[in-house]
Amino acid sequence: MYTIMGVTGHVGGEVARALLAAGEQVRVVVRDAEKGAIWAAQGCDVAVADLNDVHSLTVAFKHSHGVFVLLPPSFDPAEGFPQTREIISNLHEALLVTRPGKIVCLSTIGAQATQPNLLNQLQLLEHSLRSLDTPISFLRPAWYMENHQWDIDAARGGVIPSFLQPLDKPVPMIATVDVGRTAAELIRETWQGKRVVELESTDTVTPLSIAQTFAELLGHPVRIEAVPRDTWEDLFRTQGMNNPLPRVQMLDGFNAEWICFESVPHTGRTTLKEVLGQLIKR
Repeated sequence: MYTIMGVTGHVGGEVARALLAAGEQVRVVVRDAEKGAIWAAQGCDVAVADLNDVHSLTVAFKHSHGVFVLLPPSFDPAEGFPQTREIISNLHEALLVTRPGKIVCLSTIGAQATQPNLLNQLQLLEHSLRSLDTPISFLRPAWYMENHQWDIDAARGGVIPSFLQPLDKPVPMIATVDVGRTAAELIRETWQGKRVVELESTDTVTPLSIAQTFAELLGHPVRIEAVPRDTWEDLFRTQGMNNPLPRVQMLDGFNAEWICFESVPHTGRTTLKEVLGQLIKR
């Protein structure tokens, strides 16, 4: 039995679908039973668990040949990541008690960076799980191509604001479908100890190529404009963020390239054009 967290999202859902397609037994972890109904109909075991409740997580992880774990997205965390730290503690305790055969942990490019930034949350997760006496694969994907769903309205209007700069600089990116497929492949493998698997697309993606791809798909000119760095914090606050500094630091890390891979990454096969085309059709 493989236990999969995050099935209501892009990556976790793809992990579960890939394992089902391979004929594996799958247990999905959801916050309420209604969200698990669609998976139960496909033959999955459904475990209802809350990340703030160690007992429910422990029940969910029991008797697992492998567990796929992730953190819920937190783009505007409180200073010091207190909520994230609590969730990590709960995951650690539940995994320590249940001792699954192996773990695939969804992490991120740049998890090893020492500079403060939003992605430090995944660094904390990696650090906590490394103390477990369990084989673990830390999957570190690049920037998700699906993040550009937030650019669709701007692209329809002809101008996309970009925080990724300079506009001609390549940014490591990956499609979530490739992340999910890779995680499903990893969890079926056998290994010992801890390992890091990094992942990016074969596509070379720049902010300029993102605008060009939108233009091709939408059938009208689309240009991209750099948002001045000194406006970011105030802009994010006007958008409702309480603590924008970690996000600003993360963007700085991508732009300055200290958020990067540690070694040569594995490659995914899904292109930017495929991803943006699917997003536009939704």
